[in-house]
Amino acid sequence: MPPDNGSRPAMIGLTGAIAAGKSAALEALANLGAATISSDAVVHQLLDHPPVVSRLVERWGEEVAPGGSADRARIGAQVFGNRDELNWLESLLHPLVGEWIARWTQELPDSTEVAVVEVPLLFETEMEDSFDATLVISAPDAVREARAAARGTDLVGERHGRQLPPREKEARATYVIRNEGTPEELESALAALLPELASLAP
Repeated sequence: MPPDNGSRPAMIGLTGAIAAGKSAALEALANLGAATISSDAVVHQLLDHPPVVSRLVERWGEEVAPGGSADRARIGAQVFGNRDELNWLESLLHPLVGEWIARWTQELPDSTEVAVVEVPLLFETEMEDSFDATLVISAPDAVREARAAARGTDLVGERHGRQLPPREKEARATYVIRNEGTPEELESALAALLPELASLAP
């Protein structure tokens, strides 16, 4: 049943370890009719907004935005291994991301039953209370390592960065979906879960 007028859809926070299949799950949920948005995609768009670019240049100099466009690699170099600079960047972006997602939620059609927000660092940034439920996409380490290698990356950043161990993410999640098979199997598992997610709408 669509939500009554004045109500909102069930808000689901989606996360998972590196190369577990968060993006694939978000795409599958969209195919199944859920409204979806990626916080990383929002950040990418915000980095092109002139007011944000101005703050970056003010902080780090014009080299981070040659020609007035944010250079993500140079921004990454500024914050990599530097907690103070990372904290500053997050203090700039996180409120803007929150405002963006709030507007997105308000503009959803009344018929929307489930809205899913992908947040890679959902538990690490203690955002779980912002959602009606959390969903972790899980895969064995060997599967994730093979996927990461196939796209030219590795899991070193996970072990030495801010990511919680995969088992801790799973322990804190409302729901866990294993993703070690085909995209079709992942979508089938999510399709089976979707009615229960929709029932969480307040």
